Amino acid sequence: MSKIIYFLKESIVSSRRNLGTTIGGIVTIFLSLLMIGVTIIISMMIGNLATSFEDEVNVRLYISDEATDEQISSLDSYLKTLENDAGNIASVEFRNKDQVLEDFQRQTANNPDIVNQLDGNPLPRTYVITLRDTHKVQDTVNAILGSETFTAIADNPSDPSDSIKYGQGTVERLFAVTNVIRYACIVAVVLLVFISLVFLNNTIRLAILARRREISIMRLVGATNGFIRGPFVMEGALQALVGAVFAIIVLSLVRVTVFPALENMVSFLPLTVDPGVYSAIYIVLIIAGVLIGMLGSAIAMRRYLKV
Repeated sequence: MSKIIYFLKESIVSSRRNLGTTIGGIVTIFLSLLMIGVTIIISMMIGNLATSFEDEVNVRLYISDEATDEQISSLDSYLKTLENDAGNIASVEFRNKDQVLEDFQRQTANNPDIVNQLDGNPLPRTYVITLRDTHKVQDTVNAILGSETFTAIADNPSDPSDSIKYGQGTVERLFAVTNVIRYACIVAVVLLVFISLVFLNNTIRLAILARRREISIMRLVGATNGFIRGPFVMEGALQALVGAVFAIIVLSLVRVTVFPALENMVSFLPLTVDPGVYSAIYIVLIIAGVLIGMLGSAIAMRRYLKV
């Protein structure tokens, strides 16, 4: 405990003595953590957006008008079996022709002429299937296409695959894009952490250069590497802590000003981040900042402590 108190006192004295270097270190860690925090929040917004798009993916089965009630009941039982067997089907909903027409009328409300041009109701009865894991949509489609129960009453019996729709092609591109975005955000955070280490390392080196004579004397009188390194590591941790606090303050201001305005501009997109997530991000920034500060200082000290 006495060593920790000594390290703390020495780090405070050094920070005051080298005020310019100290401010440089704080600003460096502040900007880095601020960028990391903003990147994390934006990545979560994008993640929510991507998830909402993925959740909209469903499978639609179009049933022939010639299908009997018994055949439809048989298909219904088959789909329920897939659902109850803990497969990828979360729910199954049957829409009769009138319901399908009502859905179509709602979707084309801005173009009523389209509905008026219809001759009766040519729209087929439809099963709407929601999935537990939309990334496994192709497996679910293959399982349904492999069932004679469906192919026998498909709206296009000569090509049953034409009677099952899930946005083929578009869905795969959507998944690819969302995965790229998620990985890009992770890479951005890692890159920002690395940049923080580099800049903080250089800042701490300036402080070490200013005290290299003192370090040499401490080594001559037998001070251990840990005893010499301690104040610098503590100094890096303190600078990072102060920088993290400033970053959290600015992020909080951005949270209550910029992000709500952005959400209002694109209110049709689900960009909202759960309030509890912000608290977790603030804690992560403090811990990450202190660790970056300590690690940067320890790395900067290595060359001066080689035997």
